[in-house]
Amino acid sequence: MPTDPSFGMRGSRPYRVPIREVAKHAGVAVSSVSRVVSGHPDVSEKMRRKVLKAIDDLGYVPDLAAQSIRTGATKTIGFVVSDIRNPMLAEIAHAAETRLRERGYTMLTMSSLHDPELEAEHLRRLAQHRVDGLLVSVTDERNPETVDLLTRAGVPIVLLDRVIPELPAASAVHFDHAAGVGEAVRHLTELGHRSIGLVNGPVGTRPPRERERGLRRRAAEQPGVTALARSGGFTREHGAKATYELLRSDEPPTALIAGSNQILVGVLSALAELPFEVPRDLSLVTCDEVPMAAFLQPRPATVRHDVAEMGRTGADLLLGALAGEGPRCVELPTFFDVAESCAAPPPVR
Repeated sequence: MPTDPSFGMRGSRPYRVPIREVAKHAGVAVSSVSRVVSGHPDVSEKMRRKVLKAIDDLGYVPDLAAQSIRTGATKTIGFVVSDIRNPMLAEIAHAAETRLRERGYTMLTMSSLHDPELEAEHLRRLAQHRVDGLLVSVTDERNPETVDLLTRAGVPIVLLDRVIPELPAASAVHFDHAAGVGEAVRHLTELGHRSIGLVNGPVGTRPPRERERGLRRRAAEQPGVTALARSGGFTREHGAKATYELLRSDEPPTALIAGSNQILVGVLSALAELPFEVPRDLSLVTCDEVPMAAFLQPRPATVRHDVAEMGRTGADLLLGALAGEGPRCVELPTFFDVAESCAAPPPVR
């Protein structure tokens, strides 16, 4: 039967390795071990290696409950995300957790699966765990229960691509979605497109609002360009339904922008059943990089962004807030990658 290496046996009783034995084994003071375990920045790399080796040799496990009682901190961060199944959000979570772990923090990730009620329950549970701070990418910025729980959280909060006016003390990190979609629209209009559709996500979150703003702003700058948008969930079902509606209309767009990697799956499934070939009959752009994009033919033009950087930046903002820094908002760039899925519109429908 496997056993916890942090426990031994003295006589007939289990034995947990105390911190003083780690200090003795490493040849350092108990306070030095404590600083390494807590992730204190004022520790030399040589000292950190000695202590970590002693911890590994002895199988020492810190008593986090005792540390919490002494310091009032749990060294735990809550991460509330709308859907961890989304590869983009999973990468953000991984990057944030990696950065936080470097500073001695554990991250508890909770996925709401686009359900505001479940999201509220997650926030209550994290409050019970007395997390030191929150990284939040909520399903609906306007949900009253979610907003109320966040305003009463009593810990530093960083919003990931979300805007909640009721949280003026929260830091935030955003992508410039409007600029990326605007560049895609500029490219499409230069190719000759005059009717551009956007299969968008829910307007209750910032990214879809900014994508539609970028579409309409750039379209308004070009005479005779029509912008069409269909909002809905970040789902395959919405992607397919909205694509059918747009392309079966009396005046279908000649170019289509999929508002997320999840929506793109629905767009592609609809196109497989409709008499539209990309890019001969319809130019296609996707927002968010798609893991299998290299295997799609034609390769999709993409509005992309560095999602790992959002995770790292969000973690850094939260660590700064925990150290007493004031709220900050950081905007990260987006980029438009041209690819074979865009071409001049057909001369006649």
